[in-house]
Amino acid sequence: MKHDNKNIMVVLSSPSGAGKTTITKKIQQKFSSFKISVSHTTRKPRPNEVNGVDYHFINSEKFKFLINENKLYEHAKIFDNYYGTSKEIVDNLIKTNDIIFDIDWQGNQQLSKYKNLNLVKIFITTKNKEEVKNRLMKRNQDSKEEVKKRLMSFEEDIKHWDDYDYIVTNDDLENCFKQIENIILLHKKPIIFPRTIQ
Repeated sequence: MKHDNKNIMVVLSSPSGAGKTTITKKIQQKFSSFKISVSHTTRKPRPNEVNGVDYHFINSEKFKFLINENKLYEHAKIFDNYYGTSKEIVDNLIKTNDIIFDIDWQGNQQLSKYKNLNLVKIFITTKNKEEVKNRLMKRNQDSKEEVKKRLMSFEEDIKHWDDYDYIVTNDDLENCFKQIENIILLHKKPIIFPRTIQ
């Protein structure tokens, strides 16, 4: 499907705990044109999560059907659960909106294969692994075992920096967001054609 080149798709990836979700929300607050691509997942919803808003929560059988029918732009198995992006939802959303993808490096690699997608790929990281651990412990959302898994994935995540257009370090949230805001404005800048002489 041919997409409207005026609208952009911002991919945000990061190790767990680097502030990606917070920055995603700040982008939506700053730019009314942006909508989040709501992923499908087989993981169970957390107590505060809403189906269709945070994720589309489905079972493994339904998810495998979407894979087999080629209905996903990308999908990955992360921490024993599947996550994926619906082609139908994205193709409809991009007609009238800019889109934010909150996905990992695996999803980014798969999206990048579609040359018709107007992607701006940003990797958010922290100063070091210890900072990630501190943030994960502070947010108190995961079990100790889950935190351990997420820390182990940090080393794998940062191996894929080269797949992105921009790398932004989040050692100060406002400064990090300002950098991302400038990147978005750069890519949303209207094309100005030279005035023709009559």
